[in-house]
Amino acid sequence: MLGVYVSGASGSHINPAVTLASCVLRKFPWHKWPIYAAAQVLGAMCAAAIIYGNYKSAIDVYEGGANLRTVPGYSDTATGGIFCTYPAPFMTRTGQFFSEFIASSILMFMIFALKDDANLGAGPLFPLGLFFVVFGIGACFGWETGYAINLARDFGPRLVSYMIGYGPEVWQAGNYYFWVPIIAPFLGCIFGGWLYDMFLYVGDDSPVNTPFIGLRRLVRPIGQRHNDGQSHV
Repeated sequence: MLGVYVSGASGSHINPAVTLASCVLRKFPWHKWPIYAAAQVLGAMCAAAIIYGNYKSAIDVYEGGANLRTVPGYSDTATGGIFCTYPAPFMTRTGQFFSEFIASSILMFMIFALKDDANLGAGPLFPLGLFFVVFGIGACFGWETGYAINLARDFGPRLVSYMIGYGPEVWQAGNYYFWVPIIAPFLGCIFGGWLYDMFLYVGDDSPVNTPFIGLRRLVRPIGQRHNDGQSHV
């Protein structure tokens, strides 16, 4: 919620998956996506580094030494979970992916709902509404995987934890779980946004509300070239 308040001038995009879904479904400029994604990841990395600097002495004591840095599943005093998510031991690869996919779908569905003034919308209370959305996702889906619904929030701090000495286990833990929070949020957010547009949204800025649910945009250039060729003949 506070992040949205701070970044309101730029559209409140603090999640690369949300930015991508906005490009696909809300005509957000594609050329801005790499810039936004890079800024989001770098911001999360800076935040993780600040947290580590603040709590380094406490981590030293809890881990048992200044040179000990462990992640969940490899130690009873692991602190790696401070920086990024690790799945519960019983989670399968399919379960990991499905959990993150569903959580991300709910996130994007609700973001579009809160922003849709033609439906009800949240107006200036959007940040507060988003707080309850993320809180609900965490309460309902957080136990199994930590609801890593944001690549920047998970991958950025994970990379920082690797850089400061947590070792290759940050990538190996959970049967190489690290790639799930990278891929699942992108697919989930696009799917959740598409569901909202398919059943509730009436704005013409969504490809879902164009002829053939947006598929015509894919074939129209070919038809246009064909017609142009006939006109020259």
